[in-house]
Amino acid sequence: MTTPQQSHAAPPVPPGAPLAGPRAGGPGYASPIPVVRTHLGHAIASEWTKIRSVRSTMWTLGIMFVLVVGVGLLTALAIGSEEHAGAPVLAGGFFGLMLGQLCVITLGVLVITSEYSTGMIRTTLTACPQRARVLTAKAVVFFLLSFVMTLVACTLTALVHAAAVEGKPLSQYTDPQMFNEETLAAGEAVASTGEWLGATVGAALYVALLGLLSLAVGTLLRSTPGAITTMLGLVLLPFIVSLFLFGESVREFGEKLREYSVLNGLSSLFRLSMEGDASDTGWPLLGLLAAVTLAALIGAYARISTRDV
Repeated sequence: MTTPQQSHAAPPVPPGAPLAGPRAGGPGYASPIPVVRTHLGHAIASEWTKIRSVRSTMWTLGIMFVLVVGVGLLTALAIGSEEHAGAPVLAGGFFGLMLGQLCVITLGVLVITSEYSTGMIRTTLTACPQRARVLTAKAVVFFLLSFVMTLVACTLTALVHAAAVEGKPLSQYTDPQMFNEETLAAGEAVASTGEWLGATVGAALYVALLGLLSLAVGTLLRSTPGAITTMLGLVLLPFIVSLFLFGESVREFGEKLREYSVLNGLSSLFRLSMEGDASDTGWPLLGLLAAVTLAALIGAYARISTRDV
C-alpha cells in the first residue's frame, strides 16, 4: 500500500542519465550569479586592495618618507648655516634618499615573496589563472605607489633645500663643473629646471625602478631573504668593492664599477657624481636601469608562467 507522499514522488533517475528541468543548464536556464568577463582592471583592483591592507606597506613607505624628508631637513639645516654654497642647491636631498631607497627595495620583494611564503599565491592564481596578468597588476600597482610616494618626499626635500641654500654665494673651493650656467653667471646658487626635474621626477623614477627590479628578482627567487640580499648586493657591493681596487692593474675597472653603480646613478641626478664627469645628469644611467629592469621582468614573466606554485 502506497502513501500519498510516495505516489507523488519523482521516479528514480538511472545512473548516467541527463538531468531534466532548469537545473540541467539547458535552454531557458538563467544563473542567479552574474557572469562578468574579467580583465586587467580587476586584477589591479585586487592587488591595490592587498597592498594597501597589509602593515608592511605602511611601515616600509612610512619609514622611507621619514628618512628622505628627515635626513633632507637635517642636511638643509647644516648646509644653510654655511655662508657659501659648496654644492648644487638640491644636492642635499640625495643623502636621505640613499637610505630611503632600501625601504622601497624591501617592499618590492615582499609584494611577491610574502604570497609564496604564506601560500596566498595559490589563492591568487586560483582567482586569476592568467599568471602574466597577476604579475602585471602587481608591477603596475607597486610602481605607481612607490613613484608617487618618492616623488612627494623628494619634492618636499627639494623645497626645503631651495629655501635654505638658494641665493648663497659660491665657495671658491668648489668645482665649477658641478654648477649650472645660471649659477656661474650669477655667482650664487640657483637651481635650474633640469636640476629640479632630476632631483624630483628623475629620483622618484630611479627608486621606483629599483623597486620594480626587486619585484622581478623576488619573482625569480621566490625567497624573501634571498631576494633582499641579492638587491642589497646589487646596490651596495659594486661601489664598496671599487673602493678597494686602487692598484694600477685594476684601477680603471674600479672606476667603471663606481661610474655604473646604482649609487652613482642616483647621486648624479642630484648633480653629485661620484665618478666620471662632474656635470653628469644621471639620466643615461636611469635608462640603463630601465633596460636591466625590463630584462629582469621578462625573466620573471617566464618564471611565473612555466613553474608551478
